[in-house]
Amino acid sequence: MLCDMCGSEDQLFRTSIEGTELSVCENCSKFGKVVHKFVEPKPEVIRQETTISSEEPEIIELVTPNYSTIIKSKREKLDLKQKDFAQMLSEKESVIHKLESGQMHPSIKLARKLERLLRITLVEEVEEKPVNKNAGGGEELTIGDMIKLK
Repeated sequence: MLCDMCGSEDQLFRTSIEGTELSVCENCSKFGKVVHKFVEPKPEVIRQETTISSEEPEIIELVTPNYSTIIKSKREKLDLKQKDFAQMLSEKESVIHKLESGQMHPSIKLARKLERLLRITLVEEVEEKPVNKNAGGGEELTIGDMIKLK
């Protein structure tokens, strides 16, 4: 570990310097009062294996790209003003305005709420094909492999 004051790699001491406890080397510990010798914990290596099965595609929920026109046209068909519609949804009128103008992308939760009230479909379920783990030819998938796959 590195000294908090000088950055050297050395045996560290927990030292109180000007009212602040720092992990410092032996040279820097003379600037304060040593509280105790710092014992460096042995790092535990925790490795999580993520298995990507080629048989099980992941299903992702996405809001349709033309959500703003769908919401606005359906609200207008129901002859509702933005203020009344916002009250029915328990949302702010500004949220409705931003949704209909495309300035705000709705969350899945809000999209589901809109679907129930307007009886429309906004959320699409898309199957994402699993990534081939050996795409880069190596043992593990790297960020570079992910960029190549997309």
